Amino acid sequence: MQNLIKSSWAQSEPSKKTFRKSLLLWFDQQKRELPWRDNPSLYKTVVSEFMLQQTRVTTMLPYFENWMNQFPDFEILANASEAKILKAWEGLGYYSRAKNLHKLAKIIQNWTEPQKSLDEWKKLPGVGPYIAAAITSISLHQKNAVCDGNVVRVLTRLFSVPEIFKDGATAQKKLLPMAEELICSQRPGDFNQAMMELGATICHRQSPLCTICPVLTLCKSGKEGDCTHYPKILPKKKKKEKINRFWIEEDEKLLLHTSSSGRMAGIYELPSILPGKEAWTDKDLVVLGLRKRTIGMTDYEEKIISPKNLNLSSSVLPEGYTWVPWSEIHSITLSGPHRKWIQELRDLTPSPVKMDLRKNRNQGTK
Repeated sequence: MQNLIKSSWAQSEPSKKTFRKSLLLWFDQQKRELPWRDNPSLYKTVVSEFMLQQTRVTTMLPYFENWMNQFPDFEILANASEAKILKAWEGLGYYSRAKNLHKLAKIIQNWTEPQKSLDEWKKLPGVGPYIAAAITSISLHQKNAVCDGNVVRVLTRLFSVPEIFKDGATAQKKLLPMAEELICSQRPGDFNQAMMELGATICHRQSPLCTICPVLTLCKSGKEGDCTHYPKILPKKKKKEKINRFWIEEDEKLLLHTSSSGRMAGIYELPSILPGKEAWTDKDLVVLGLRKRTIGMTDYEEKIISPKNLNLSSSVLPEGYTWVPWSEIHSITLSGPHRKWIQELRDLTPSPVKMDLRKNRNQGTK
């Protein structure tokens, strides 16, 4: 990769100057209006970067607005309860981000002034190389280049990088020196945002808008018309997993489960194991639906089922199992997909579901 940098226009000061000028002019004129760019602050930058990890901008926008209304600064966030924080994060997924953001706020609220060192930021909860570079460049004006998936796409196309990377993380690490060669020292934060904005709005993974690209004259693959061949990243093999989810409703209450530790601690879901019985036959069960979702590189197929001849309301439940009254279902923190599934079964078609449940259970007792 170093040889590629040395043999490219990335070593030419006039070319780099032209690239920076063209990119930043385009960014100043065309950048999206985003709430963390309006009256920017260190706090807004930190929250937005945490939320944007593995989440699309359009998805996180309402969460960001709600978050800023509830937790407008580091101090208020630091003093909030974890339950309230997880509730505000509900539906964004990857809840460790919210927990790390909470830990980070507790540290930052005690600072007399912000740390500017990239290495110091990387020591903080939930802050890796990308977030550290983004925060220090955007809010603290430090010359630290970012290299995320968007930047990888832009760089590999600019220079027609032939290397085949084993995964996205490897590509980001190897291409970081090239991003550092290009970054604008006068406007490092704007330059980083411009590179990511270019990847997000022009240099699309499929069907890139090369004809309106502000740096087309410097883009090797764009001029040759083969930019969709880059980046060259080996596809990951997806895993498949099947899970049973139990729907147990008794006395206007629903049985839910949460863990006390791990990444889903404090997040409620329909239980995958019921106390006292782990094996079921088809005749024991009523299938209410099949739902699919993807987390990372795993495709989950989750079957929602209701056992017949089961009464747990008088049982002593193990730790983690809770009867939640329907009147309180909106006040707890459910994982996003599970809240949607529960709402579909409870609200969208409430009568047929309840009737089917009662009918099948009654039949099972004969």
